[in-house]
Formats: sequence, C-alpha cells, structure tokens
Amino acid sequence: MQSKSTAKELCQIGLLAVLITVSAMFKLPSLLPGMEFQISAPVAVAICGVFGIKTYILAGLVSSAVGLLLGTQNILNVGISMLFRVAVAVVFFFSGPNRFFYLFAGPIGTFFARIALSAVVGKAAWGLVAAAVPGMVFTLLTAGFCGKVLGMAHKVILEREKASVRHLQHDNTR
Repeated sequence: MQSKSTAKELCQIGLLAVLITVSAMFKLPSLLPGMEFQISAPVAVAICGVFGIKTYILAGLVSSAVGLLLGTQNILNVGISMLFRVAVAVVFFFSGPNRFFYLFAGPIGTFFARIALSAVVGKAAWGLVAAAVPGMVFTLLTAGFCGKVLGMAHKVILEREKASVRHLQHDNTR
C-alpha cells in the first residue's frame, strides 16, 4: 500500500508542478516595464493552502527544474521563486490555511523576494517592491478564490478515490 500512496503523491506533485509552470507563463500586463506579474503567485499560495508545505515545496522545486530545463528561468529566477515559496510556507506554518494566510502569504512572499532581488541586482529595494504592488494586490484578491477552486477539486478527487476503494472492497467480498 505504501508504493501506491507514493505513486499517488508523485503524480500529484507532478501535476501541481505543471500547474505552477503553466500559470507562470501568463503575466498580468503593466504600463511600465518590470511591473508585469505572474499569475502563478495566487496559484502557488492556493497549492500550499490546500496541499500543505511538503507538497507545495516539492511541486515548486519540480516547476523550477522544468523552467531551468526549458530555458524559461535562470538560477536567479529560481532563487527568487524559492524565496517566495519559503516565505509562503513560513506564513502557512504559523497561521494554517485561514483567511490571513490566503490574503497575506503572497504579498509577504513577494515582498521578501523583491528585497532579496534588490540585494542581488543592487537596485533600490523600495522601487522593486513598489513595482510589484499591483501583482501583490492581485494575489491578495485572488489567492482565496484559487484556494477555494483547488480545494473543491481536491475534495471531489478524494471522494471519488474513497468510492473507488469501497467499490473494490465490495467486489473482493463477493
């Protein structure tokens, strides 16, 4: 039974990594260069809220590896993404999947990622944070909705899985 659970977890992590990777390809446009924002931020917060820290971090690592292999990310992108993920995971660790988490984990993660980016590229931290404010607001407004949708889908899958197990057990008792 352990291998079945592991196979399920691997498939789940792979599918969530694809969701992060594909959603990162879509960006909210902006009038000023550098202010566009990846749609993956609220999706990532939702994944952490629904599936927990371990699955979220593993899916994020796989997504980053895919980005490196495809050439859509470089080491700096991966480092900034991982800092965002760790900040979201820390907020989740201390608050759990509640309203505070869905509202503020993304903006907190973005804030810390932008501060770290400013240290790496030597640019004004507050300018980089200010450029991210529209995306932070978007994440604040949409992460809870993404969490609801992802949570409902996860619940349906779990219910179908349980029904399938019951059906198999019933067939075995005949």
